[in-house]
Amino acid sequence: MRFPPRHAFGCACNGTALSCDAASPGDMGAAALRTAVERATFGGETGRRRAIGLLGAGTVAAAIDQVFPIFRAQEALAQSAGVPEKKDLKVGFIAITCATPIIMAAPMGFYAKNGLNVEVVRTAGWAVIRDKSLNGEYDAAHMLSPMPLAISMGAGSNPIPWGVAAIENINGQAITLANKHKDKRDPKDWRGFKFGIPFEYSMHSYLLRYYLAEAGLDPDKDVQLRVIPPPEMVANLRAENIDGFLGPDPFNQRAVYDGVGFIHLLTRELWDGHPCCAFAVPRKMVTEAPNTYQALLQSVIQAAAHANKAENRKEIAGVVAAQNYLNQPETVVEQALTGTYADGLGGVKRVPDRVSFEPFPYQSMALWIMTQMKRWGQVKGDLQWRDVAQQVFLATDAGAKMKELGLTVPASAYRSHTVMGKTFDPADPDGYVASFPIRRT
Repeated sequence: MRFPPRHAFGCACNGTALSCDAASPGDMGAAALRTAVERATFGGETGRRRAIGLLGAGTVAAAIDQVFPIFRAQEALAQSAGVPEKKDLKVGFIAITCATPIIMAAPMGFYAKNGLNVEVVRTAGWAVIRDKSLNGEYDAAHMLSPMPLAISMGAGSNPIPWGVAAIENINGQAITLANKHKDKRDPKDWRGFKFGIPFEYSMHSYLLRYYLAEAGLDPDKDVQLRVIPPPEMVANLRAENIDGFLGPDPFNQRAVYDGVGFIHLLTRELWDGHPCCAFAVPRKMVTEAPNTYQALLQSVIQAAAHANKAENRKEIAGVVAAQNYLNQPETVVEQALTGTYADGLGGVKRVPDRVSFEPFPYQSMALWIMTQMKRWGQVKGDLQWRDVAQQVFLATDAGAKMKELGLTVPASAYRSHTVMGKTFDPADPDGYVASFPIRRT
């Protein structure tokens, strides 16, 4: 919260017991209340000063407090300062496990605990999430972490300032192939394959493109990438409209459950700790409704911290698998969240960090995403790398809230990342883009 400048509350530095120079914001609120009551009592500022001159500031203050308890009013003022400007909110989400903190914060009471009445609204696809968010139907939304960057940079449309208040999840995705391709585990053999991805501006798209390009395939020439809403991916795999998909859970696990596909690899094997989805807000909320923003941020971070504990995962799976949320068999969601799962190849894997819920939005993650946007021609020209990262990935706000809640906060919003054995140095994003032989720019 930003407090008004000194003297903004109208405290009278001459003739009251309170010194503006030494006052805290809360003290200045009390001074403003006292001054207003004194003016009303003595007929304006002139009468107030005359009374103080005759009786003394302390006597006047004591008399006023007898009939109007200033400090009780001060306490009420302090409490009201944090009351959300808007309590009834709609937050859109896609029915995937990445949305777990946003979803569970409603039925498990995290929003209510922070003074909010939030309706979480299941939405058909990412384009719909984007459109409903931009036209104000949703107050905040579950978005793919690249989406607020694309929206803010005007990739494909006019730029609108948007923010990643928190990362929803790291890891938690997989490449799933149709059962008929069990003998084609080498991506070099995938020329001509058709793959589903949930959106052009997604970690799924960038990680799949990266993986294919490292195998020598041009993702724009040697395979087909088709945008398919996550809930429709398994049906498209079953109908043989696609050969596989890089998508979110629980649909990788659902393909195994339905006997139509197998898990080729988890995306944590490409980049362990990669971001996926985000809790996104319009930037204007930060300044125009700061209490609502802080209450939402606190709710989501608290839910993420709860979800990140292994001992809570089974209970959470039972909550979010429900018909009005993920609408999936509980065992499918539980396998995805606990990391003990059937892989579709006859094995049972135990990967406790198959998905994690770590909310800090590293700005170096934003830089890596921007390098891939530039690599594949989604943005062009010289980029103001760090300016954009800092404006969109709101690491300062998330870090402050995490510290307030007693969670560990990273020392810096920038760090190196390793993707398929290659280190990304956030100090040289242009050099990173130029290092790839397969690229559009």
